[in-house]
Amino acid sequence: MSETVTPRSESADHGGDDTGGAQAPAARNSGNATPPSRRKLLVLLAAAVVIAGAAYAAYYYTDGRYHESTDDAYVSGNLVQLTPQVSGTVIAVNADDTQIVKAGDPVVTLDPADARIALGNAEAALGQTVRRVSGLYVNNDFYAANVAQRESDLARANDDLRRRMAVANTGAVSAEDIAHARDTVNVAQAALDAARQQAEANRALTDRTTLEQHPDVQAAASKVRDAWLAYARDTLPAPVTGYVAQRHVQVGQRVSPGTPLMAVVPLDGVWVDANFKEVQLRRMRIGQPVTLSADVYGSSVKYHGRIEGFSAGTGSAFATLPAQNATGNWIKIVQRLPVRIELDPRELDAHPLRIGLSMDVDADTHDDSGKELAAAHNTTYSTDVFEQYGAQANDEIAKIISQNAIASRSPHR
Repeated sequence: MSETVTPRSESADHGGDDTGGAQAPAARNSGNATPPSRRKLLVLLAAAVVIAGAAYAAYYYTDGRYHESTDDAYVSGNLVQLTPQVSGTVIAVNADDTQIVKAGDPVVTLDPADARIALGNAEAALGQTVRRVSGLYVNNDFYAANVAQRESDLARANDDLRRRMAVANTGAVSAEDIAHARDTVNVAQAALDAARQQAEANRALTDRTTLEQHPDVQAAASKVRDAWLAYARDTLPAPVTGYVAQRHVQVGQRVSPGTPLMAVVPLDGVWVDANFKEVQLRRMRIGQPVTLSADVYGSSVKYHGRIEGFSAGTGSAFATLPAQNATGNWIKIVQRLPVRIELDPRELDAHPLRIGLSMDVDADTHDDSGKELAAAHNTTYSTDVFEQYGAQANDEIAKIISQNAIASRSPHR
């Protein structure tokens, strides 16, 4: 049985191959083609990246590199400790935590009974001393009168002796009378010498001084002053105006000198300690302006200050257990240096800060002509609430002296 084979036309075969081959690449090309809108977006994105990079580079080289910032910064201030200067039992506490006290207000009172007795004894001793020393000044007049009397006795004895010697040759006066007259002159002379010595001895106790400046009076007055200070120190005043914190004292507690009773925090004089990395300190100088914000108020409230000084060492250098880097497994850690920043008092009044609050700090280092050291001004912090004790003691001493002095004394004779 024979099979009939029908030959395929080459033209038909080639035609079919050409049509299929042309359609396949066209389909592939249409699938890989990028739409014009997408190409534009990519171009715009690339341009935006370039522009942003250029803008940041311009900002960094013109302004950004002159700013150093840190959030490792905290508010610091003075914690004025209230400590007793004498021993005693607490009988009153007039302030508590979070309350404000003014400088000089009595905050803690100790039992003054023992101090009052000691003060009374010292005042009595001063009065006795003033009366005794006043007697010394009065005795100057007494001894001067005694010398004058002895001089008169001596003059009379000399006159008697001369009269007897004048008539001795006539036999009107015996030799025994002349001897008695001569002895009388010698006795009068000795009495005059003794009176003069007594006068000089008394004058030596009062010469070139007054009753108020006499050493004995000054010694007694010092004891009164010491007793008065002990009595006055039974009332503890607030050294400064501020808020009470860390109160530890209770009524009835027995305290001794130096025992911390509470702290008074003056919030009108706080500052900020900002811990900058050592690599950030290259251009930082004293006096440069600083902009700050507190977490408690948010970034909407800005504080303005200035760099007041740099710490003499890093935090690790002053740590209780400083790091020991002389080991084989040493790893370098970037150190931080505390920088003290002074704040504007007017801004502190408007938005008060508390000790320990976190701050964000940005320092402007454009002007680096200042110094890192030896340019900070010295700060003096003092209180005058204790000066009144000395004035009150002096007034009490002057009162006792005036009450016990003898008006008829003549200290300059």
